[in-house]
Amino acid sequence: MKKNILSIVVITLTLVGFTIAANGLTDAEREMTIAELSKTQERITNTVEGLSEAQLNFKATPESWSVAECVEHLAISESMFNGMLQGALKTPANAAMRDSVKMTDQALLGIITSREQKVKTPEAFEPSGKFGSHDETLDALVTKRKEHIEYVKTTEDDLRNHYGQLPFGTIDGLQIMLFMSGHTERHVAQMEEVMAHADFPKE
Repeated sequence: MKKNILSIVVITLTLVGFTIAANGLTDAEREMTIAELSKTQERITNTVEGLSEAQLNFKATPESWSVAECVEHLAISESMFNGMLQGALKTPANAAMRDSVKMTDQALLGIITSREQKVKTPEAFEPSGKFGSHDETLDALVTKRKEHIEYVKTTEDDLRNHYGQLPFGTIDGLQIMLFMSGHTERHVAQMEEVMAHADFPKE
């Protein structure tokens, strides 16, 4: 009798473990997202490394953003996206809503990284010097990004069945992470446009 009970317990635990694994991220999803987040973290740090104050603060026009302002926008956005994810996780995982996610991961990254269509930034995401110096701002961004990478490495949250809303539609929890990464790539491209300007300081 004891053997039968033990067998049932082992089987039950195995099934529970399988359910958790099945409802979490696949290895491929986890690796892809970590690679994407790590790649764009490296992109931002490499792009601004060694820039002088004059270069960081150069503006092509009075209305356009400088490289330093792009970095601050990304630091603000990183926290905002984290808030979006936490909000999504507060609601129960719901596989029945999967049909509401219309966009593939690659299509989502393609939309956000493209600079062809300009978008007006909401006031809450506007740079205002809230982090202090450029170094402090970059540190805030990189620190939060490392937290996000570590989260993706270790989480058992069912990110594919939690959801967030963007102006163009519903995305899932993992896509929030991917959108955040693609958003970084988009603004690195903007920085590169600033740095390619004919009047960009030589040093």
